[in-house]
Amino acid sequence: MAGTSKGEQRIGLLNGIAAYGMWGLVPLFWPLLKPAGAVEILAHRMVWSLAFVAVALVVVRRWAWVGELLRQPRRLGLIAVAAAVITVNWGVYIWAVNAGHVVEASLGYFINPLVTIAMGVLILKERLRPVQWAAVGIGFAAVLVLAVGYGQPPWISLTLAFSFATYGLVKKKVNLGGVESLAAETAIQFLPALAYLLWLGSRGDATFASEGAGHAALLAATGIVTAIPLVCFGAAAIRVPLSTLGLLQYLAPAFQFLLGILYFHEAMPPERWAGFALVWLALTLLTWDALRTARRAARTLRAETGGPGTTMPTATGTAGAARNADSVISGRKPRAVEPAAPERLDSTPLDSVPMNSTPLDSTPPAPEPLGSEPLGPSAAKP
Repeated sequence: MAGTSKGEQRIGLLNGIAAYGMWGLVPLFWPLLKPAGAVEILAHRMVWSLAFVAVALVVVRRWAWVGELLRQPRRLGLIAVAAAVITVNWGVYIWAVNAGHVVEASLGYFINPLVTIAMGVLILKERLRPVQWAAVGIGFAAVLVLAVGYGQPPWISLTLAFSFATYGLVKKKVNLGGVESLAAETAIQFLPALAYLLWLGSRGDATFASEGAGHAALLAATGIVTAIPLVCFGAAAIRVPLSTLGLLQYLAPAFQFLLGILYFHEAMPPERWAGFALVWLALTLLTWDALRTARRAARTLRAETGGPGTTMPTATGTAGAARNADSVISGRKPRAVEPAAPERLDSTPLDSVPMNSTPLDSTPPAPEPLGSEPLGPSAAKP
């Protein structure tokens, strides 16, 4: 990011705002698809998303990754898991919005960073800083308060948060670009979704052909609604710092929350306000700790790579400093920077490395939730 011009950063910021803004306003779209049910809408989203992304990949001629992916069964299996988990996430979100639970759905994406951190501790055995522990504890207390407010645990919020956190964990293991990943996942979803739509049509229950051309066009537009924010997000991810995107991610649930109260007029009794206040307190602590730690990591990196008047660091020293900076951010204990070994006269020159050996995962990964050890991208929002 250091070499990115101010103009590029401005473009990236606008794309980030556009991406999270569209994800935040998407609750306005799903009710337009009635009388189609949530499962029919979900199936159309899968089918038309693949069609839209496939056209985009044809235009930009980015198909080399497909052959390499097909030769890696483990990554294919992980993509299948990601497709299954995001299917649950999409389906629950569409149902929640059209059933009048927009506020509770927004809560799921507010608490997602907290769930991501908790999963990092439980699954990846990561260590948290004290402020992160405090944020997770406050988040747990918020869920208890909201359970009292709703008369039951906020199942919609928890399902959305845990499914998206699991999706992020799997995506971290796959390490595939956003558009390519969406293409692979929707390719797996395509046949079951198409089979369901054909079965629904054979029973006479499909709304695609029975509710007019406008309704059919809106159902087809689910692919555009899914893919366009992802394209904007990808443009932002390569132009703006991780900390900026981490802050922008809260735009989506904030917009959804405001829509739920001001547009859909959902009820917010005092106990729900109290639960949301605790969630926002936890996120404030998380954000403050992340920004503070990022500044500390930057100072550590500058100190280890050398300041004005110092000699240029070796490649090994720079890599070690970068690892230590990442360790500071994630809460792990930094490793000592090993001195660089003397360069051998017969070492391989740089220009002998093949320039066409781009790996499958060379696409820059999307940013992670702010304040946690990165588990995966936020590239498949509702």
